[in-house]
Amino acid sequence: MALINTTTTGVLGSTFFGDGTGSLTVQQNGVTLGVYGNIPAFSAYASATTTPTTSTNTKVAINTKVYDTNNNYDTTNYRFTPTVAGYYLTRGVLRFAIGSASTVRSDLAMIMIYQNGQLFHRGTELRIWNSSGQQIETCTIVYMNGTTDYLELYGRIDGTSLTFEYGGSGATTSQFSAVLVKAT
Repeated sequence: MALINTTTTGVLGSTFFGDGTGSLTVQQNGVTLGVYGNIPAFSAYASATTTPTTSTNTKVAINTKVYDTNNNYDTTNYRFTPTVAGYYLTRGVLRFAIGSASTVRSDLAMIMIYQNGQLFHRGTELRIWNSSGQQIETCTIVYMNGTTDYLELYGRIDGTSLTFEYGGSGATTSQFSAVLVKAT
């Protein structure tokens, strides 16, 4: 945590200077107003296909980091465990590949954010038709306690021969990200 030095500056009150040793936490009467500096944020994507079990919520193998400012994303267990308590904006994207595009289909796909192994947020549903590259997205804000809370991206397909697609770090892959928006 950074050291704070104060000086009084006339009409505007105090000016604060950090010593540059880490993130700066500002509190008033013991309540955190903000964290400045290297706040937790990550973005990661799938570098391999995840084949879900039909009609079962399946964790998506988001295993390659684009960035991870606080080293809080685990690419082995595919989960985000931030070390700063607060509210996090999360985003998930699932892209789908179809095993047999010649079959007429209307499979139902869902995307979900799990917190601590339980469903926290379910995004909208999508009917997958006869082409690969369709995607579904979700975004939500979730409170994390900064010690034990964690997030994971899940998907579900009620149909057959579909996979969660990968294809690089851009728009052609399944993705998961989060950023601290308000510390507590």
